[in-house]
Amino acid sequence: MFSTGQIIFALLFAIGFTVIIVFSYKKDKKLHIKNYKGVQWVAMAFIAFILTLFLIKYMLKT
Repeated sequence: MFSTGQIIFALLFAIGFTVIIVFSYKKDKKLHIKNYKGVQWVAMAFIAFILTLFLIKYMLKT
C-alpha cells in the first residue's frame, strides 16, 4: 500500500512536527499563562452545556 520511503518520510515528518510543536509551546508558556488566565472555566462551562444538551435529549426521548 505504502512504499518504505513513504513510511519513513511520514514517521520523520510526524516526529519532527511533534518536536517543533513542543519546543514552540515551551517557548511561549509564560505568555500563554498570562493571556489565557481563566480559560479553564470557559472550557468547563462549554462542556457542561454540551452535557446538558445530551441529558435533555435523553430525557425527552424516553
